[in-house]
Amino acid sequence: MKRRWELFLPALVLSVALIGCGAKSAAAPAESESAAAGITAEMALEGVDRYCRETYDWSTPSGMYVELGEETENEYQVKFRSYTGAFVYFYVDKTSGETRLVESVPELNVEEDAGTIELFDYLETKN
Repeated sequence: MKRRWELFLPALVLSVALIGCGAKSAAAPAESESAAAGITAEMALEGVDRYCRETYDWSTPSGMYVELGEETENEYQVKFRSYTGAFVYFYVDKTSGETRLVESVPELNVEEDAGTIELFDYLETKN
């Protein structure tokens, strides 16, 4: 009889623990409602535009712009042109909003990774 309890008790503890884990993930979503719904092309453009206006100096009238580029199954490309003629390409993940930056200077044939940002940090929250 004691041997049965030695086998049954760990199985019982394990199943209770697994049930608790399943309930937490179903009851408490980690993402915001916007993140769960996904990113639209308009959201990608708006977020990148806000990021660029906060990060770069737009005080000179110089042909700086932000425009929507190519779209793949998983991400949007948003292109920023600075007053120097350099470009920053923003690759926005359609599901998570994580955005990787690639800086490009066509005249010098230079292209390099420039880090990542979270697009939702630059989107207007609607209450």
